[in-house]
Amino acid sequence: MSDNQQSETQQQPHPDAEGVDAGFATTDAEALAQAQGELVALQAKCNDLADQYLRAKADAENTRRRADEEMSKARKFAVEAFAESLLPVKDSLEAAIAIPAATPEQLLEGVHATLRQLTQALERNKVVQIAPPVGTKFDPHQHQAISVVPAEQDANTVVAVLQKGYLIADRVLRPALVTVSAPR
Repeated sequence: MSDNQQSETQQQPHPDAEGVDAGFATTDAEALAQAQGELVALQAKCNDLADQYLRAKADAENTRRRADEEMSKARKFAVEAFAESLLPVKDSLEAAIAIPAATPEQLLEGVHATLRQLTQALERNKVVQIAPPVGTKFDPHQHQAISVVPAEQDANTVVAVLQKGYLIADRVLRPALVTVSAPR
């Protein structure tokens, strides 16, 4: 082929070349439009997820704040029921003091009645007495040994209760002070 023929061949586009270029252009435009559509959808989903996150975060903070407020109120008013149950005991003691010429028998009767009121108030509030009977095995979780004495009982058993202890809801408020038998 001559140089002239070669340049003509190179200059003349292939009959399908324009269609191919147009096809690529159409495909590129469609791909771009599809990618833009996907981008818009992903941005909307991202915005939705960000909104959900912020709402969940605010909800968690509100729940924490409400729980903190309720705990504060519970601490502040925890003794309210207990104090309310002790008011009749106080009233009884004030009534006893108000009687100027009470006989010893009347005072003793009033003290017993007041002690019953106090015992009932403590029981209503789950304050339970620890008074182990003689011969009970020493329990270091509920008893405090004041002394160890020789006795006819088994070793490490309660010989005498010097002061009663108290539990509040299965927690030791004050251990019972006891004397314990010594090993033989």
